[in-house]
Amino acid sequence: MHSFIELERRFGANNYEPLPIVLKKGQGVYVWDTDDNRYIDMMSAYSAVSHGHCHPDLVHVLTEQANTLAMVSRAFYTDRLGKFLQKVCEVSGFEKALAMNSGAEAVETALKAVRKWAYKIKKVPADKAEIIVCEGNFHGRTIAIVGMSSEEQYRDGFGPFPAGFKQIPFNDVDALEKAITPNTAAFLVEPIQGENGIIVGDAGYLKKCYEICRKNNVLMICDEIQTGMGRTGKFLCYQHDNFQPDGVVLGKALGGGLLPVSVFLTRKEVMDVFTPGDHGSTFGGNPLAATVGLRAIELLFEENLIENAEKMGNYLFEQLKKIKSPLILDVRGRGLLIGIHVNPAYYSARELCLRLMKLGVLSKETHSTVIRLAPPLLITKSEIDFVIAAISKVFIEANETLLTSTRK
Repeated sequence: MHSFIELERRFGANNYEPLPIVLKKGQGVYVWDTDDNRYIDMMSAYSAVSHGHCHPDLVHVLTEQANTLAMVSRAFYTDRLGKFLQKVCEVSGFEKALAMNSGAEAVETALKAVRKWAYKIKKVPADKAEIIVCEGNFHGRTIAIVGMSSEEQYRDGFGPFPAGFKQIPFNDVDALEKAITPNTAAFLVEPIQGENGIIVGDAGYLKKCYEICRKNNVLMICDEIQTGMGRTGKFLCYQHDNFQPDGVVLGKALGGGLLPVSVFLTRKEVMDVFTPGDHGSTFGGNPLAATVGLRAIELLFEENLIENAEKMGNYLFEQLKKIKSPLILDVRGRGLLIGIHVNPAYYSARELCLRLMKLGVLSKETHSTVIRLAPPLLITKSEIDFVIAAISKVFIEANETLLTSTRK
């Protein structure tokens, strides 16, 4: 195991701090390390493995398509892309989609679309368009995206940043209304702030934001890269608020845990600002990605994964709330996207994740204070019970250690 870690450290950039474990195999909710120890994956690659590891149906269509036609650029039509775009539009309720690869690419696509819409349709003066985002946001790692981040580490050493972004507090409707000007093109928001610690807005928050945007001729774009594809018990998280924004960004689970697939979805008026040559991607919408993306969507409904996310998410949340520990400040989330906020005065979330790892449960901290729980959507009650038992044991032992040190 240590040799693999050493190889990554020697030849790779030091831009991640993984837990000290080397994984070699995955199946369903489980992964195995190089010593053949089995773990329940409560991270699912930041929601990218929502269907479970190596889903046989997805592996089958991937292999079949790879043996047929894997990659051509958008210089030509294919028999795969149109069907994928049709499906993702039908299930989301949008008129048009533009396929990309990573989530960050899809966010950049949305930024370009709303800016050009502002100039061509809303008639905002040239180079004056503003995009409102929320403090604590995480939309990716490109220069433009980190430029609109409030996280200092994401920005440190990477400026200068593009202008035209304005930050407001998350879950603050009044702040949105005050921030809008005649030059405002769009409001970009995550329905749940994942990297910021699984922060959930008040009931109705998103819908109220949409009503304000609509009143002011401002586009509302929801970044559902982590929350979409059934993660929160609805196909799209904003559907809990019963409204339809002007656009949405999808990624991660859209690739079925096998390859990067993302899309920007919106109505015709917004997407049609693009003309040939305005925007593109060599790999975006390739036959392999389109095939896997289409099947990934179909499987969510065929295997009732969205309903399972709601049912098992509620059960996981209820069981977590039963754990009584002075170390736990809060448990929050929706569906199978849950965060345990721990008291950093006693333990870092990373230390607790390391203890969980030894008990066969893999998770990863965010901001050193929150243990993130986001397993594949096919997780069962018995598997959740195993996880709960491990979490309970970790907190009981941590409490005991704390009490012992206090007595000394």
